[in-house]
Amino acid sequence: MENKMEHINPDGLIKNSAFSQIITTEGNGKTIYIGGQNAVNGIGKIVGKNDILKQTEQVMKNLEIALKSCGVNFESLVKLGIHIVQGQNAYGAFQVSQKFLGQNPNPPIITVLYVTGLINPEFLIEIDAIAFKPEK
Repeated sequence: MENKMEHINPDGLIKNSAFSQIITTEGNGKTIYIGGQNAVNGIGKIVGKNDILKQTEQVMKNLEIALKSCGVNFESLVKLGIHIVQGQNAYGAFQVSQKFLGQNPNPPIITVLYVTGLINPEFLIEIDAIAFKPEK
């Protein structure tokens, strides 16, 4: 069976260059689940205290490390779950994330939620992800 990841934006649902509405995968491959990433760097320090833009940049760096460790990149993303603390600049965080995601012709599905808080009160954003790596 051929490995395939199909991005579907059916008539009747909004089309947006930043996200896809539906993604299906089939064939032999590996589904990669990445737990919620926050603004903690590789030595355990919180980056960007009280700064959603700096925290988003660190979160995206962490996602990039996680993806690369599995042999994939941002183009392999199927879904992003973005959790932003209420009152923070979601648009600014989106702009920072787009620097990493680029202008992918087949962007992932994205869900953005405002939350009252995260596990550490200094965290302003957390992102989890699902990616797919087809077998060769």
